[in-house]
Amino acid sequence: MQSADTVLKVLRDRGRRKLPLERLYRQLFNEQLLLIAYGRIYANDGAMTPGVDGKTPDGMSLEAIRDIIDRLRAERYRFTPVRRIYIPKKNGTRRPLGLPSWTDKLVGEVVRLLLEAYYEPQFSARSHGFRTGRGCHTALDEIAATWTGTTWFIEGDIADCFGSLDHEVMIAILAEHIHDNRFLNLVGGMLRAGYLEDWKWHATHSGAPQGGVISPILSNIYLDRLDTFVEKELVPAWTRGTVRQPNRAYYNATARVGYWKMKGDRVKVAAFRRIQQSMPTRDVHDPDYRRLRYVRYADDHLLGFAGTKAEAEQIKNELATFLRKELKLDLSTEKTLITHARTHKARFLGYDIWTRQVDNWHTKGKRSLNGSIALGVPPETVNSRCRKYLRKQNKPLIRNDLIRTSDHNIVASFGAEYRGYVQYYQMAGNISWLNKLRYVMERSMMSTLAAKYRRSPWVMRRRYESTVDTPYGKRRCFEATQRTPNGTVFTARFGGIPLRRRKHARLIDGAWPTRRGTQLIARLTAGICELCDAHDGITVHHVKRLADLNRYSPAATPSWVQTMRDSRRKTLIVCARCHGDIHQQPHTQ
Repeated sequence: MQSADTVLKVLRDRGRRKLPLERLYRQLFNEQLLLIAYGRIYANDGAMTPGVDGKTPDGMSLEAIRDIIDRLRAERYRFTPVRRIYIPKKNGTRRPLGLPSWTDKLVGEVVRLLLEAYYEPQFSARSHGFRTGRGCHTALDEIAATWTGTTWFIEGDIADCFGSLDHEVMIAILAEHIHDNRFLNLVGGMLRAGYLEDWKWHATHSGAPQGGVISPILSNIYLDRLDTFVEKELVPAWTRGTVRQPNRAYYNATARVGYWKMKGDRVKVAAFRRIQQSMPTRDVHDPDYRRLRYVRYADDHLLGFAGTKAEAEQIKNELATFLRKELKLDLSTEKTLITHARTHKARFLGYDIWTRQVDNWHTKGKRSLNGSIALGVPPETVNSRCRKYLRKQNKPLIRNDLIRTSDHNIVASFGAEYRGYVQYYQMAGNISWLNKLRYVMERSMMSTLAAKYRRSPWVMRRRYESTVDTPYGKRRCFEATQRTPNGTVFTARFGGIPLRRRKHARLIDGAWPTRRGTQLIARLTAGICELCDAHDGITVHHVKRLADLNRYSPAATPSWVQTMRDSRRKTLIVCARCHGDIHQQPHTQ
């Protein structure tokens, strides 16, 4: 059988040339593909969350993988119903989340690898969600760089997109290129597996389970039809003209500037210069010029249109008609808005987006940014983030969940949260507004440390205050250190990040290394117990997080815990006897 790398390379090549696939199902028998899938998902946050069968990656082995392959080869593999839970949304409602079993996650990841390798070269360049090398920042960068002169934003949001994907349409789209009924039946079985809620089985007549590893690629394959419709029908139909006609008022003001400059009247020169810089050089209402631009991230899409509002309404109706008739989806009436780009701000991927009329930031008498796209941090976003770290009467919140942990963990938790906010909003021109969030989080962190030691916050501030060198000079920060048993020192930091805009910042989806998990696979295939050097019944012992290993007191630390601490790994290759001993030991201090 071919190696996994060869299989994926062939699929990418056929996808690039849009050649059909046959006998794709047999690739599921490739043991290397299942090992790669295991290496990619075992460390995910939800990997240790059990499904309806209660199983987790703990106890994974080569024999378990071969058993899955045998069931797939005999066409006896069946996806089990997902365990459904609900997570709160910002608007007060709850979003259903499906928790598949561990085996279904593993098979789903293999299917995802195969589908992604084939369909990724065919996806539109306007699609940025759930794609390796792309993400929210690439979508925003495309808008900021190429949407100059936009007059209207059409904010599109598909109502309950993941839960509304029609199964028949999904299978029909796959069947256009995948001529393998066994593979299509497997995907169909996954979609129709149903879910358990309050220990009652419910059928799934539409949608892909949110929480499944395969849902993102299926949604991209489904919504690629939307990308094709917009790019090949809407955009050509609503794009005309090469350049806008000149704005006569602008050139009249320019002539007045030249005239009064020749006369030597500086006051009138300055007055007409201000008039000149307050208007565009081109006629923004030119009836012979239209531009329609489009970008999509998952089920959120944004269209930028240079034209009239009536035409923007017509574009929105055409989009809604296509989604309803062809894809059996509906636009959300609450979230699908038409926004005037020069007087109001559209909201896309957590950013405010608008078209500048004049440069409000760093004008310096220039007009080069007139008509360009501006990105900003929404004020309500900053305020809502601040409220997470405040209690009543705007007093700083004391994080009781962190008080009993180490100082290093407290500073690291606050530092990681603040760093995430800054990194996401680095493209915003008003990123300095996050100074308010930094101040509120700093007070909450100091109050948490003060409650731990029963001291005043200013005492904690003096204890942990430090400075750090940055490309923009020294910055104040707070640091806490932690020394491991083997003498290694780790430093956690809060703050010390210059709030400077980065026009081309990048946080991309699928950014994990392509060879993630290779060390684990090499250790597993070596077949040697890392505790007793035995070779029989080799399995993998998993823990959910490294912090779980710290609950053992120094006097009663088992050897397997010390081994995992020293290697700083959440996995341990053990034989069947050692694995049984680990689970028989009491897991308390």
